[in-house]
Amino acid sequence: MDLEEQLGIIRRGVDEILLEDELRERLQAGRPLRIKAGFDPTAPDLHLGHTVLLNKLRQLQELGHEIIFLIGDFTGRIGDPTGKTATRPPLTEDDIQANAATYQDQVFRILDPERTQVVFNSTWTSDLGAAGIVQLAARHTVARMLERDDFNKRYNGRQPIAIHEFLYPLIQGHDSVVLKADMELGGTDQKFNLLVGRELQKQYGQPPQVILTMPILEGLDGIQKMSKSLGNYIGVQEPPDDMFGKIMSISDELMWRYYELLSWRPLVEVAALRAVAESGERNPRDIKFALGEELVDRFHGAGAGARARQGFIARFQRHQLPDELPEVVVQPWEDGLPLPNLLKEAALVASTTEARSLLRQGAVRVDGERVEDPDRRFPSGARHVVQVGKRRVASVRVA
Repeated sequence: MDLEEQLGIIRRGVDEILLEDELRERLQAGRPLRIKAGFDPTAPDLHLGHTVLLNKLRQLQELGHEIIFLIGDFTGRIGDPTGKTATRPPLTEDDIQANAATYQDQVFRILDPERTQVVFNSTWTSDLGAAGIVQLAARHTVARMLERDDFNKRYNGRQPIAIHEFLYPLIQGHDSVVLKADMELGGTDQKFNLLVGRELQKQYGQPPQVILTMPILEGLDGIQKMSKSLGNYIGVQEPPDDMFGKIMSISDELMWRYYELLSWRPLVEVAALRAVAESGERNPRDIKFALGEELVDRFHGAGAGARARQGFIARFQRHQLPDELPEVVVQPWEDGLPLPNLLKEAALVASTTEARSLLRQGAVRVDGERVEDPDRRFPSGARHVVQVGKRRVASVRVA
């Protein structure tokens, strides 16, 4: 594979490469790059948002590069302050160890375990001691730390910033020094931390790492980033039927974002699928079926996706939905249309009060799945089969 072909694969879905000229030089050198990505074990389960970065690591692995999967068992004790409006509580040692154990099993559903080096940053950071931490802290200034957006907002808003939070990006950067990383991957929200790694490597006389930032994947609502705390996530360990059903619940427009960032289909193939969908030659639902099958197969084995698809279709048949459903178009809200309002605007209920009551009773289904959360929101472009009780059903599209 020539240089431009490699760069084309590396660029796919990437938000930013810092610096691409440096990446070209290192690829032209012809040696495998040492590529690092860190995950703090802050929760026991990974979701599809995490796999955006893992997919890119797998692509780089297929190109012959050395992948270092770093579990931040030390940084997890600090708590990443990225995007936080308040100091987050540290995890207990037991929580960290339990979560770290599950991470290894989950990431090897994507990465090749034979070609992946798993490391824990406590291995070297615990040995720094008080003197080493002070020496590391001397390599950065408070002014530079306050250039970071979330710190700056909290400082100007007179919100507390604990001293230990300043240590987080320094320790993450120090990991790059210890590992002599040629490249580090992270989400767009990690850019500041990744740049600290480049700066520290320069100070230690190392070539600075190339940075690849990956987009933050939107959750099922199509608005906020995928997050377990927001309830808009698809977990990599969810049962096949649940995973497939959630994928089918995303909007047609969000489907293309998922294809770009989660699918392993070539982009030219994805573009062709989009063209036939937009021309009306093929139902977007069928293309979403294909995405659901691909992702379920990846995490549950070959054939699991087809079985989940059959189960999804059977659930509709069991509830005796008519072949031809009336389509109702409802107006969007800027931050997503709440389900009670969607039901009212679609004339499936008389009021949002009735909607909330029926949700509590378990009488509402969206795409065949019972939904009880009144806070679930639907973005512009979402299209779902919504059923209230046995008789009220419609295909609802948010304009």
